[in-house]
Amino acid sequence: MLTITALTPPDSPTRTQAPDRPPLRVALVQHQWHDSESALHAELTDGIAAAAELGAEVVFLPELTLRRYPADVEGGENPGRNAEDLLTGPTFTFAAKAAAEHGVLVHASLYERKAEEDGTRYEDGLGFNTAILVSPTGELLARTRKLHIPVTAGYYEDTYFRAGPATDPYPVHSPAQLGGARIGMPTCWDEWFPEVARAYSLAGAEILVYPTAIGSEPDFQDFDTQPLWQQVIVGNGIANGTFMIVPNRFGSEGLITFYGSSFISDPYGRILVQAPRDQAAVLVADLDLDQRRDWLTLFPFLATRRPDTYGVLTEPVDRSAPFGGNR
Repeated sequence: MLTITALTPPDSPTRTQAPDRPPLRVALVQHQWHDSESALHAELTDGIAAAAELGAEVVFLPELTLRRYPADVEGGENPGRNAEDLLTGPTFTFAAKAAAEHGVLVHASLYERKAEEDGTRYEDGLGFNTAILVSPTGELLARTRKLHIPVTAGYYEDTYFRAGPATDPYPVHSPAQLGGARIGMPTCWDEWFPEVARAYSLAGAEILVYPTAIGSEPDFQDFDTQPLWQQVIVGNGIANGTFMIVPNRFGSEGLITFYGSSFISDPYGRILVQAPRDQAAVLVADLDLDQRRDWLTLFPFLATRRPDTYGVLTEPVDRSAPFGGNR
């Protein structure tokens, strides 16, 4: 497995005071889905082991970590029958085992079964697309459900996943094991929405991690969206002073060929490490978290906002005007 590292953070060009914290060493694993469970687990475990060997404190894995991507075809009746329990299913079990064996926090993503919650019974036959963070002691440290659900050809996720709740939609987690680093865990399609990164930044997030499954467009096979995908995420990081960690998968699954290209970027928009499009890889980088403060001091985007003018952003979606302008 390819290993790519950036173990010394680049200088912070707007620094006026010494950093308060040592760098945080993080990692991600880019993998290919395998029909063989043992091969899939081995690839992911090898990546986590390599990251731990290099001193990573937390390892991030792609969207729907242990599953073939299902949404290249529509879900049909009761797709949630193939979802898994959050705490007893295979993804949590795998993450907890890997975290314990290698002494690191492990982030993963799963298709969560949840038919009833807080007195509400769901009758839609769907599940949640959920990101989790697990400690070496087997503790669930964080859980975040995907908010925005794609609906386009080859990504029929609305036929599998219900959108995450509007209650506490942008939770920021500060695991003690990571020295209080503030992490947000949205998922894939969420990465395209500037409102998501802004909401997390306003809540004090320093790192956003987007477990991702993205690749070709079945209706437009010659259109490579990889550059646009990367530019949007990096731009949202610049606009919000956040590090972006983006583990994607690679390889062909049904109608989609996933394009890998996983990366980690900093608040200045610099790509610290990046994986190739078609190879399993481990990316390890040291993050100088005080660069957020440095950058947002020079360019105070949060402090100079005009929320009194943003009311249109909270108006209900007008389905008759998908391109805007119908006001």
